[in-house]
Amino acid sequence: MDTKELLKKVRKIEIKTRRLSDHIFGGEYHSTFKGRGMTFSEVRQYQFGDDVRSIDWNVTARYNEPYVKVFEEERELTMMLMVDVSGSELFGTTNQFKKEIITEISATLAFSALQNNDKAGLILFSDEVELYIPPKKGKSHVLRIIRELLEFRPKSSRTNIAEALKFLSSVLKKKAIVFLLSDFIAEDYEKTLKISGNRHDLTGIRVYDEREEVIPNLGMVQMQDAETGKIRLVNTQSKSVRNAYGNYYRERVDYFQEIFTKSGCGVLSCRVDESYVRKLLGYFKRRG
Repeated sequence: MDTKELLKKVRKIEIKTRRLSDHIFGGEYHSTFKGRGMTFSEVRQYQFGDDVRSIDWNVTARYNEPYVKVFEEERELTMMLMVDVSGSELFGTTNQFKKEIITEISATLAFSALQNNDKAGLILFSDEVELYIPPKKGKSHVLRIIRELLEFRPKSSRTNIAEALKFLSSVLKKKAIVFLLSDFIAEDYEKTLKISGNRHDLTGIRVYDEREEVIPNLGMVQMQDAETGKIRLVNTQSKSVRNAYGNYYRERVDYFQEIFTKSGCGVLSCRVDESYVRKLLGYFKRRG
């Protein structure tokens, strides 16, 4: 992708997702993800209806009239986007690949963080961490995140969610809002998820294509595993073959939903042909 084409794509995504984050998600994001607590702001004269527990007795004694302490929410937060860039994210049978939807969702969330003056960072992972952009504020930083989501070419096509979560724990010591975006056709990440879920406000966003759920009866078909690159001949006429694949797929999805819920993390599933806007808004409203 040449620079001109890349900038055009970044601009297109910025216009679409920024409008969503400004008009729809800004308020929902703010009310869903609270700051770290209340911080002292100022003292002012007591007004009728103020909570007497907030009276500052030292200032009151000095001026011989009641004054109260005013606190405000300590708002600044850090949001980390963890995005699966393995081979299976390039699957798509409708108008868009999973990767494109993941990019749009990530951009919308990053602009929501920008609007609330929060820091945003990015981890791109396959079976290793491929790229880490430390959390920072500012529009140019968010645009860099979008550029990487569009342009980055991973070294590996496999997935290891546990490895990505271990990395997250090593780079983020303070509590952060974390969105992990993947199709979650992976296993053995329960232990690391539990550790990350205890420390951070973590949400798993599963993006999937309905055609992945079942193998249609097409006779003998050559199939390539998106993550291993292996090509094999598969007899899709065989009911047992179709059932075995369907069972494997459902097990992975059930595993994702079960362990995220068990670890106290948020769960959101979005099909590529569904409105992720509606899905995100519904999720924020339930959480708020």
